[in-house]
Amino acid sequence: MSKSGISAALLAGAVVTAMTSAADIKPAGAAENEKCYGISLKGKNDCAAGEGTTCAGTSTIDYQGNAWTYVPKGTCEKMELPGDRKGSLKPLDRDNPA
Repeated sequence: MSKSGISAALLAGAVVTAMTSAADIKPAGAAENEKCYGISLKGKNDCAAGEGTTCAGTSTIDYQGNAWTYVPKGTCEKMELPGDRKGSLKPLDRDNPA
């Protein structure tokens, strides 16, 4: 392999590594946080809000069950919300877009 071929291969490997790592980026202090489903207000979720949405800020319903927000560890399931709702560590089937 030529010198430029090796450089191109190394560059390609570095790009793949960087892209893979970027998918796992969490906000500062994420180690002390957990994903909490069903607590986000419309458009205020952190990344990934289930079907019909793409990423942060794309939830379409208050307390959307498949949208999550980072909260301090240990607080999610203790949250009391309107209508006898509670936060969940897993996606919920309630309050999801039709």
